[in-house]
Amino acid sequence: MPSASTGRRRRADAERNIARIVSAARECLGRDPSASTDDIAKAAGVGRMTVYGHFRNRAELVEAAMADALRAGDAVLSGVDLSGDPREALARLVESSWSLVAESRALLAAAQEALPAGRVLELHADPADRVEAIIRRGQEEGAFRTDLPIAWLVNVVQYVLHGAAEETRAGRLDAEETGRVVSATVRSILAGWPSAAG
Repeated sequence: MPSASTGRRRRADAERNIARIVSAARECLGRDPSASTDDIAKAAGVGRMTVYGHFRNRAELVEAAMADALRAGDAVLSGVDLSGDPREALARLVESSWSLVAESRALLAAAQEALPAGRVLELHADPADRVEAIIRRGQEEGAFRTDLPIAWLVNVVQYVLHGAAEETRAGRLDAEETGRVVSATVRSILAGWPSAAG
């Protein structure tokens, strides 16, 4: 009968394998959104069956990689100064968010291909909450429009970020210009007409 220490070692080994696999998935899918499970297993230094021992299919692996990237991104975004003028705060957040989206646009493309659209939005719930808090404050202070539902405005910001990632990946937007384009687009959408200030 296995001892408790043997069981702990196995769990620790399994956790290390999972961490290596997810890290390899982020790296591989970050370069090539169509990277296969075999590619990821090879990059992780494990066998294909080890990958399938932890992830039932490629979609689960893509989701784990996306969730891991979002957790890392959340750590960055939590350091963004969201105080002061809500327009400036949102600009700082959007600029930081764009940098993260730009870094992981191939991974996002893999997630959009492998996962239902609703699931991609669910994974972005924490970033969405941060955007919602700023928009709500901006509405209360008369800086942002109030004639459209706040949930829609939050989703529009996300659509703009993700759409910009796709346009940049496809070469239709210059990567060096995209941050400015995204910020200007979001600002114009939230100012809107009629605005909160009338």
